[in-house]
Amino acid sequence: MIEADSTVRVSVVIPALNEADNLVHVLPRIPQWVHEVLLVDGQSTDNTVEVARALRPDIRVVQQTGRGKGAALRDGFGAATGEIIVMLDADGSMAPEEIPAFIGALLSGADFVKGSRFAQGGGTTDMPFYRRFGNWCFVQSVRYLFGGRYTDLCYGYNAFWATVVPHLRLDADGFEIETLMNIRALYGGLKVAEVPSFESPRVHGVGRLRTIPDGWRVLKTIVREFLGTSRRSLPIPVTEHEDNLRRRIAESTRSKTKMAI
Repeated sequence: MIEADSTVRVSVVIPALNEADNLVHVLPRIPQWVHEVLLVDGQSTDNTVEVARALRPDIRVVQQTGRGKGAALRDGFGAATGEIIVMLDADGSMAPEEIPAFIGALLSGADFVKGSRFAQGGGTTDMPFYRRFGNWCFVQSVRYLFGGRYTDLCYGYNAFWATVVPHLRLDADGFEIETLMNIRALYGGLKVAEVPSFESPRVHGVGRLRTIPDGWRVLKTIVREFLGTSRRSLPIPVTEHEDNLRRRIAESTRSKTKMAI
């Protein structure tokens, strides 16, 4: 349970580039109790920003300073003011109705929660066989090299405590940022939870994911992270102060029952 003025504040970060036609399928479905919605605009040439403001007048628009999805997300994370950050795509492929499941896992003790299309209860209708196979190979590689029991890797529906961001030390600009986050959360010793998620096809337009070039970037990220873990200082563990703060927030939130999420 959570209410609009609850102790925990949730920031939803949405990277967008020419997604005006899709925002109507995303923004109205985000729960009203969310503290803030940040649209990171990658210099759209359509009316993405105008449509976003019409659909959700309280939306915060952040102008992207670099190029690529990773750069957009980093800008959004830096501008977020909530204790919890949720990543959401602008193309309508991710269901905002699943946000409560991510928040619940964080309030139950996780540091970082990743959506999985291949956990029990999840699924996808937007992944041809060759991409499924590639994702499976990447998952198996990460499980072998870094441990853990991930069932999905290249999926961008994640949520985490804002205090986690500095520990991840994100430096990726493209789609590989999702893989980078998952790997660094794992070998950094964070408490990671997976929740099932269903991925739909984008509603309008053509996706910008390029199977071969972006798959190559993901592979290079996995190899680079593995080769670097032995000589790179690992992310700083979550401090006792951060842990106590999250515990107080979670306990306060669970005690409120005015609005079901």
